[in-house]
Amino acid sequence: MHQLTKTDFIHYLNCPESLWLLKNKPNEYPNGEFSLFLEKLIKEGYEVEAYAKQLFTNGIEIPENASPEFTKGIINKGGTVYFQPSFSTQKGVFARIDILERLADNTWHIYEVKSSTSIKTDNKHNHLKDACFQKQVLTENGYAVSKVSIIHLNKEYVKQAQIVANELLEIVEVTDKLEVLYSSVVNQIHAASNFINKESINETVCSCKYNTRSNHCDSFKYFNTTIPEYSIYEIGNIRAKKIGQLVDNDQLAIIDIPLDFELNANQQTQVASVKHEEPIINIPNIKREIDKLKFPLHFIDYETYASAIPKLDGLSPHKHLTFQVSIHTLSEEGTLTHFEYLLDKMQMPIEMLQAMQDFTGSTGTFVSWHASFEIGRNKDLIEWLPQFTNYLTYINEHTFDLETIFKRDYIDYRFHGSSSIKKVLPVVVPEVTYSDLDINNGTMALDTWGRMVLDKDFSEDIEETRKSLLAYCELDTFAMVEIYKVLIRMIN
Repeated sequence: MHQLTKTDFIHYLNCPESLWLLKNKPNEYPNGEFSLFLEKLIKEGYEVEAYAKQLFTNGIEIPENASPEFTKGIINKGGTVYFQPSFSTQKGVFARIDILERLADNTWHIYEVKSSTSIKTDNKHNHLKDACFQKQVLTENGYAVSKVSIIHLNKEYVKQAQIVANELLEIVEVTDKLEVLYSSVVNQIHAASNFINKESINETVCSCKYNTRSNHCDSFKYFNTTIPEYSIYEIGNIRAKKIGQLVDNDQLAIIDIPLDFELNANQQTQVASVKHEEPIINIPNIKREIDKLKFPLHFIDYETYASAIPKLDGLSPHKHLTFQVSIHTLSEEGTLTHFEYLLDKMQMPIEMLQAMQDFTGSTGTFVSWHASFEIGRNKDLIEWLPQFTNYLTYINEHTFDLETIFKRDYIDYRFHGSSSIKKVLPVVVPEVTYSDLDINNGTMALDTWGRMVLDKDFSEDIEETRKSLLAYCELDTFAMVEIYKVLIRMIN
């Protein structure tokens, strides 16, 4: 009999077949490489739980790997609050409760601790269903659960000196909200337990076939082996309803989409690019956009660090601290100069912003890729460092998002429905590549810098790590310069 945990249950809700494969054929399951960033998220979850425990006095800590039998023995000895008690049903449904409190009337109060700043109810992270799962397991073990609460981070909290647990965290009772869901979730738990214990299932398809690409399970390719290279899932911003219509008609390839199928203009352009196997480029529109840019052009990219528990005074949970910048400045005469800055420790980037301002001045146009990110960081910096308000406001008011061209006016089937620079660059400027870099994505940069400045046991060579971080951020802006040059040659 296979055990069903809360994590398994959420997996089941997203794709039953994928969970079955993990439980019954673990060697066939396409486990992704355990990333340093995932390790960071798990560590942060433990940090949030540690602060949540400070909200309770005389809590009894139960060892992490203790059995349900051990938990029951501890509870039978008395006490009021228990940390990490575990329980299991006869069918193997297993729950480890973050915090469990015995109330005066001998009923129980479950506390679920989350590292988010709100209660999530989406398909991937449904905290209410998590809580229902915990309640059901306790109920089957004979414990009367009268209250359920979720403890999450207070998004308004601002760190000043020592972290104060009762200011960092909010306790939200969700007992009434669970009543609406509880019976249906219990049925889903039973269904999940039965499903993973089936001897066999149809392994030629999974439920994700009706989902958009961002909602596919890890084992999508294992189950759906006949999905073509340029499939309907690659169509930009296509909704699940339309995916379902096409799947039901066995129209999985973009080239099979009927001419009268309703798509927006950008989606139709993408379909046309696939069918003709050539890019579709609106040169007049691109020229109109490029001609708006005022020299000098400052191609800019930030790298940022965010954590559930703020590490620096002035920050709130999950706020992004800009720790690195790269700027390639192109003059009207064609001269290219480069500026870069990388913080050596966890601090406000005062010197970085001053050096940026000295390099660029409040002149020209700032060019970024997915500009809303840099604009958002500048707004945060204005709040934290108001002495740079005029400079950062100038940047935000004179920013051009280079990505927009590849969303509307330069559509190439080889981008596979994405406008990410990592998809555009290999097609437009194939000689420039991220593949040779030790750090080759923003998530890796965030994790690496965070460990370098916070981990006292950081074992990697700091100077080499700095070089790798600088090289990655520099390539981000150099790639934009090279893409821009391709566009200039195209419109002239």
